[in-house]
Amino acid sequence: MSHTDPTLERIANRALDFVPAGGTIGLGTGRAAAAFIRALGTRVRQGLRVRGVPTSQAATLLGREFGIPLVSLDDVESIDVTVDGADEVDPHLNLIKGYGGALVREKVVAAASRQEIILVGSEKLVPVLGSRGKLPVEVIPFAAAWCLRRLRTLDCDPVLRTVDGEPFVTDNGNHILDCGIAPLVDPAALDRALHATPGVVDTGLFLGIATVVLVSDTHGVREMRRTDASAG
Repeated sequence: MSHTDPTLERIANRALDFVPAGGTIGLGTGRAAAAFIRALGTRVRQGLRVRGVPTSQAATLLGREFGIPLVSLDDVESIDVTVDGADEVDPHLNLIKGYGGALVREKVVAAASRQEIILVGSEKLVPVLGSRGKLPVEVIPFAAAWCLRRLRTLDCDPVLRTVDGEPFVTDNGNHILDCGIAPLVDPAALDRALHATPGVVDTGLFLGIATVVLVSDTHGVREMRRTDASAG
């Protein structure tokens, strides 16, 4: 049985068009990114030479399983292209990410990349960021309780993410506060306020980062490109 649904397979295969031979490729985290890793692994077995920089332990394990040579950021000057998913995409290609818990490493790898290709189904497109009502924020464990109280003053309703009754722990050893939010009038201002809170490592707001968003629906795959005016 296929690991992915046809919608994800379509956009994963389309994303391969952005992969240069001999390139260094950022490997995202989540269902869409996993579909891409599987598709890239197939091309590697067919002779494509690339190196992958994974954004999580999950991406590392999957990349190894599918035979993709892996390196770390310590080993590369830059990344040619990163392929990842998103939880929300607005009309300007600004994103909310982090439902899968890998937002910090995803943002670091994105910043090191010449291109950031985002794969989504059409249900992830929103008119305004925050439409799905959740923004993940990674915090250090020492400050989690204080950050939770502080973020309540920023028109957020933070809840500590748990798994089986225990705090969720990121690959960085941190915790995540899932902030209940209304649609954001000024996401950049909220991002600045969150970053100004000691103990906050990073947020799930990815503003002006995506280069291309590939959207898959029942009609096929369409491409959205960010212009300079769309850069959050």
